Amino acid sequence: MLTLDLTNAPRWHDLAPGVRVQLRPLTTALMVATRGDPAVEAVPDEASDEERAVAFAKALARRAVLAWEGIGDADGKPIDPSPDAIDALLDVWPIFEAFQMTYVSKGLLLEQEKNASALSPTGPSVGATDTATPARKPARTARRG
Repeated sequence: MLTLDLTNAPRWHDLAPGVRVQLRPLTTALMVATRGDPAVEAVPDEASDEERAVAFAKALARRAVLAWEGIGDADGKPIDPSPDAIDALLDVWPIFEAFQMTYVSKGLLLEQEKNASALSPTGPSVGATDTATPARKPARTARRG
Protein backbone atom coordinates (compact mmCIF):
# COMPACT_ATOMS: atom_id res chain seq x y z
CA MET A 1 0.00 0.00 0.00
CA LEU A 2 1.18 3.49 -0.81
CA THR A 3 1.22 5.70 2.28
CA LEU A 4 0.80 9.41 1.65
CA ASP A 5 2.29 11.95 4.01
CA LEU A 6 -0.17 14.79 3.65
CA THR A 7 1.79 17.08 5.97
CA ASN A 8 4.64 17.42 3.46
CA ALA A 9 6.85 18.60 6.32
CA PRO A 10 10.66 18.75 6.16
CA ARG A 11 12.49 15.86 7.86
CA TRP A 12 15.89 15.40 9.46
CA HIS A 13 18.18 12.79 7.90
CA ASP A 14 21.35 11.43 9.52
CA LEU A 15 24.16 11.33 6.94
CA ALA A 16 27.08 10.45 9.22
CA PRO A 17 27.72 10.26 12.95
CA GLY A 18 27.03 13.75 14.26
CA VAL A 19 25.99 15.07 10.84
CA ARG A 20 22.37 15.53 9.93
CA VAL A 21 20.45 17.64 7.44
CA GLN A 22 16.90 18.89 7.35
CA LEU A 23 15.47 18.29 3.88
CA ARG A 24 12.32 19.25 2.05
CA PRO A 25 10.14 16.30 1.02
CA LEU A 26 11.20 14.77 -2.29
CA THR A 27 8.24 15.90 -4.40
CA THR A 28 7.52 15.88 -8.09
CA ALA A 29 7.94 19.66 -8.18
CA LEU A 30 11.38 19.38 -6.58
CA MET A 31 12.52 16.68 -9.01
CA VAL A 32 11.24 18.58 -12.06
CA ALA A 33 12.90 21.79 -10.90
CA THR A 34 16.17 19.91 -10.38
CA ARG A 35 16.05 18.37 -13.86
CA GLY A 36 15.81 21.89 -15.26
CA ASP A 37 18.63 23.23 -13.08
CA PRO A 38 21.27 25.07 -15.17
CA ALA A 39 24.06 22.94 -13.63
CA VAL A 40 22.26 19.74 -14.65
CA GLU A 41 21.50 21.00 -18.14
CA ALA A 42 25.14 22.10 -18.55
CA VAL A 43 26.45 18.54 -18.13
CA PRO A 44 27.97 17.63 -21.52
CA ASP A 45 26.32 14.88 -23.57
CA GLU A 46 29.52 12.81 -23.40
CA ALA A 47 29.58 12.91 -19.57
CA SER A 48 29.47 9.60 -17.73
CA ASP A 49 26.45 8.47 -15.73
CA GLU A 50 28.48 9.08 -12.58
CA GLU A 51 29.17 12.70 -13.54
CA ARG A 52 25.48 13.19 -14.25
CA ALA A 53 24.54 11.64 -10.89
CA VAL A 54 26.87 13.99 -9.00
CA ALA A 55 25.59 17.08 -10.83
CA PHE A 56 21.98 16.04 -10.20
CA ALA A 57 22.57 15.21 -6.52
CA LYS A 58 24.24 18.55 -5.88
CA ALA A 59 21.47 20.47 -7.67
CA LEU A 60 18.84 18.52 -5.73
CA ALA A 61 20.61 19.10 -2.41
CA ARG A 62 20.90 22.83 -3.10
CA ARG A 63 17.11 22.91 -3.40
CA ALA A 64 16.31 20.46 -0.59
CA VAL A 65 18.65 21.35 2.29
CA LEU A 66 16.98 23.70 4.75
CA ALA A 67 19.30 23.36 7.75
CA TRP A 68 22.05 21.14 9.11
CA GLU A 69 23.90 20.20 12.23
CA GLY A 70 27.46 18.99 12.72
CA ILE A 71 28.98 20.79 9.74
CA GLY A 72 31.66 23.45 10.14
CA ASP A 73 34.38 25.34 8.33
CA ALA A 74 38.12 24.61 8.35
CA ASP A 75 38.39 26.15 11.83
CA GLY A 76 35.61 23.96 13.20
CA LYS A 77 33.10 26.78 13.47
CA PRO A 78 29.52 25.82 12.53
CA ILE A 79 28.42 27.17 9.17
CA ASP A 80 25.01 27.63 7.61
CA PRO A 81 24.05 25.86 4.40
CA SER A 82 24.93 27.72 1.21
CA PRO A 83 25.19 26.51 -2.39
CA ASP A 84 28.99 26.26 -2.16
CA ALA A 85 28.89 24.57 1.24
CA ILE A 86 26.27 22.06 0.05
CA ASP A 87 28.39 21.20 -2.99
CA ALA A 88 31.45 20.77 -0.74
CA LEU A 89 29.46 18.55 1.60
CA LEU A 90 28.45 16.26 -1.27
CA ASP A 91 32.08 16.07 -2.41
CA VAL A 92 32.66 13.94 0.71
CA TRP A 93 32.07 10.42 -0.60
CA PRO A 94 30.36 8.85 2.45
CA ILE A 95 28.05 11.88 2.72
CA PHE A 96 27.17 11.65 -0.98
CA GLU A 97 26.37 7.95 -0.61
CA ALA A 98 24.27 8.55 2.52
CA PHE A 99 22.36 11.35 0.77
CA GLN A 100 21.65 9.07 -2.17
CA MET A 101 20.54 6.18 0.07
CA THR A 102 18.51 8.00 2.70
CA TYR A 103 16.88 10.65 0.55
CA VAL A 104 17.07 10.12 -3.20
CA SER A 105 16.65 6.34 -3.38
CA LYS A 106 13.71 6.29 -0.96
CA GLY A 107 11.98 8.83 -3.13
CA LEU A 108 12.57 6.73 -6.20
CA LEU A 109 11.36 3.41 -4.79
CA LEU A 110 7.97 3.76 -6.45
CA GLU A 111 9.68 4.40 -9.76
CA GLN A 112 11.66 1.17 -9.38
CA GLU A 113 8.67 -0.86 -8.23
CA LYS A 114 6.83 -0.26 -11.48
CA ASN A 115 9.81 -1.67 -13.37
CA ALA A 116 9.89 -4.94 -11.47
CA SER A 117 7.79 -6.94 -13.93
CA ALA A 118 9.40 -9.14 -16.52
CA LEU A 119 9.50 -8.07 -20.13
CA SER A 120 6.50 -9.13 -22.19
CA PRO A 121 7.70 -11.68 -24.78
CA THR A 122 4.92 -10.70 -27.20
CA GLY A 123 4.55 -6.99 -26.47
CA PRO A 124 6.70 -3.96 -27.16
CA SER A 125 9.40 -5.29 -24.86
CA VAL A 126 10.17 -8.45 -26.82
CA GLY A 127 13.21 -10.15 -25.37
CA ALA A 128 12.10 -11.69 -22.10
CA THR A 129 13.31 -15.20 -21.52
CA ASP A 130 10.77 -18.02 -21.34
CA THR A 131 10.33 -19.62 -17.94
CA ALA A 132 8.11 -22.51 -19.00
CA THR A 133 8.53 -25.11 -21.70
CA PRO A 134 6.09 -24.82 -24.61
CA ALA A 135 3.03 -27.12 -24.67
CA ARG A 136 3.37 -30.14 -26.97
CA LYS A 137 -0.01 -29.61 -28.56
CA PRO A 138 -2.81 -27.09 -28.23
CA ALA A 139 -5.17 -27.49 -25.28
CA ARG A 140 -8.70 -28.71 -25.94
CA THR A 141 -11.59 -26.32 -25.58
CA ALA A 142 -13.28 -26.61 -22.20
CA ARG A 143 -16.73 -28.18 -22.01
CA ARG A 144 -19.63 -25.91 -21.29
CA GLY A 145 -21.44 -26.64 -18.06
